[in-house]
This record gives sequence, structure tokens and C-alpha cells, in this order.
Amino acid sequence: MNQPATGRGLLGDTAARDYARKLRLFNAFAGPEIRQAIAQLELRPGARVLDAGCGTGETMRWLSERVGPRGSVIGVDLAAAHVAAARATSPWATVVVQADLTAPPITPATLDLVWSVNTFNHLHDPVAGLRQAASLLRPGGRIALGQSSLLPDMYFAWDSRLERLANEAVRRYYRDRYALDERDLASVRALVGMMRAAGLRDVTVRTIPIERIAPVAREDEDYLVEAIFRNSWGERLRRYLSREDYDALERLCDPEHPDFALRRPDFHFLQTFTLVIGTAP
Repeated sequence: MNQPATGRGLLGDTAARDYARKLRLFNAFAGPEIRQAIAQLELRPGARVLDAGCGTGETMRWLSERVGPRGSVIGVDLAAAHVAAARATSPWATVVVQADLTAPPITPATLDLVWSVNTFNHLHDPVAGLRQAASLLRPGGRIALGQSSLLPDMYFAWDSRLERLANEAVRRYYRDRYALDERDLASVRALVGMMRAAGLRDVTVRTIPIERIAPVAREDEDYLVEAIFRNSWGERLRRYLSREDYDALERLCDPEHPDFALRRPDFHFLQTFTLVIGTAP
């Protein structure tokens, strides 16, 4: 089942990409809310589940806890680094496969749930991908699509202007690097329509706030500083901001600077995790 994968996603995803560190940071940060979303699915013991785009495998453990020893969880990811990481940490009873989600090596009509977070919106044809996923479900099986940041995140509650400029700079960066504009990324906020277009019925939506205030836990600081402040923002935004605005952003994002945002007593971070659930005919 460990077949080579050659697919390519909207943002240039390939089998060689490696976002393992960022995925681990996100799962440690948002773990309480993701586990809450999984609990709301009320999975029955013995269920057979696919984690589509399983990343580094943390969610597979949480799904396994719900389906119990009589159930099974299969993880599929395109990236070799993610598959290796998931195999190293996932429960012994799970299976992790390197494969393209548009052609998963799974027998049709054998799953009770397809779970996927921040994945299908990256496909060139998300609706076709969802139809393929739906074909793997037994009658009445479900697809649960999780999406972080469906609504704009709040980083600097005290400076909405700088926050807006940073987010606009990120969009300009993606436009220049990937030749994408906001319309190309619209699938992030179009999950309900995608599910219905793929033929799923009884589509429902639940949004869980991910909210943190100072003082933040270590895992929250690690995610915000490394994944957002350094890697999503950082030096690559310099060319898109005035010198004054970039310097202000740099001070807020630097843990060694007295103005570091996460040390401020008024630090208040808000993100969302949205789960869209649809049922197979």
C-alpha cells in the first residue's frame, strides 16, 4: 500500500514537501479544540475511519481513542516526511499510507468516516476530491472537513491596523510566489458549497473558537512564534510593508524584545476551527 505519490496541490504540494514541524506545532496548540470537534462526532466503537491528509499523525491517536480496539484508523498523506512522522507516533493498530487523495488505495464503500483538516481546499478540484472520498463511505457514512481560520484571526487586539497590514502583506506574498489571488483561495471559505456540490447530504457546520490570553501556555507560544511570527510572517513580509510598519511588526514578534506581543498583559488571540459534516447518500 506504500505506493509513490506524484500529485500536486494548489500551493505546489508534492511528495517531497515537509511541513512536519509546523503541523506538530499546530496540533499541540489546537489539540484541545480538535479533540472537542472529534468528540462531537460521537463515533461508535468499531468504526473504520480515514484521516485524509493525516500529517504527522496526532489526530490519528485521538480518532483511535474514539473507535476503540475494535475500530481502525487509516492515515493517508502525500508527503513522505509526514508519513514517516505519522508512522513513528501513531498507535500500533493504525495504518499510514503515502498516496494521492485523488486516488487513495482504499476499497470503496468500506469507511464510516473520512476526517480531513486543512487539506481538500488545497486540491486543484476540491469537489472531485470530495466525490472520490464519498465513494469510500458506506451508506450513511460521513465526511468531516476541518478548517482553521475560516474567519480572520486576531493577533493584535490593540492594533487592528498593523494586523490588517500584515495579513494583506501575506496575501501579496502568496500572489507573487504562487500567482494566486484571493479568488483562487476561496475554497477555504466555501466548504459547505463544496460538500453539497459533491453530493453530500444533511450538511452541518460547527465552529469552535480557539482563544488564548496572556499568559499563554508553552505550546501556544511555540506555535505563534515559530509557525506564524517567523515562518508565515517574518523576513518575507519586509518588501510588502513600510519600514516603520515592518519594524513595529518585528518588535511585536521578537521574544527578546520588550514589546513582544505575547508578554503584553492585553494579549488576546482568537482563531476559529470550523467543522463541516456531510453524509453520504
